[in-house]
Amino acid sequence: MRIHTLQLPVSDVAQVGAYFAEVLQLPVQDDVVRIGWTGVQLRPAGSDPIGGVHLAFNVPADRFEASTAWLLARTPLQRNAKGEAHFTFGGRWESESIYFDGPDGLILELIGRRRLPASGRVGAFHGSELTCVSEVGLPTADVAALCARAEAAFGLGYLSPPVPHFAALGDDEGLLIVVDATRRWFPEEKVLPNARGIVVTLCGVAAGALDDPAQGWHLRARAPA
Repeated sequence: MRIHTLQLPVSDVAQVGAYFAEVLQLPVQDDVVRIGWTGVQLRPAGSDPIGGVHLAFNVPADRFEASTAWLLARTPLQRNAKGEAHFTFGGRWESESIYFDGPDGLILELIGRRRLPASGRVGAFHGSELTCVSEVGLPTADVAALCARAEAAFGLGYLSPPVPHFAALGDDEGLLIVVDATRRWFPEEKVLPNARGIVVTLCGVAAGALDDPAQGWHLRARAPA
């Protein structure tokens, strides 16, 4: 599964676009940030709340160390209660991650997934090496019920066994991170999840649609052309 486009409500389109261009070295044209195969369209939030939105960006696993050094030169990392900032996940994840704050209280993540192809590049990292938005956080009141709806709508399965308050639907290229709306985001566990006003278009899945009216987010997938 791939996250093809994502509409992101923001407080100031120009300021948030400048962050992505200047801090993360990503191409920005008008209101669209290009992150590999994903286009993130920034739009004025209006009455939608900001803060608590989680997005993860894939990094080739062989470039994860270089990407960490690159990011540390630009922004502090989030840490857990033990002061740890680098996280290695085994099992079906086979990945490592670092987290950081973005504008408008975004909870951002760089993740290297070892099952995906290596880059083969050497030297200093550049933001253009980010390959996609690979995760979007979706809060809900009932994780199991929403996952059942997502399976019916798009044919999605679990990356790893779900737990009552958390599930990851999709694969290494794209994941829906479905979380209980009362579960605070890892690793700092300070901020509640929010996705109100977000609209995500998926590809590589069955055509369908899925909404959470209470949480105010929307998913769409169209049949391949």
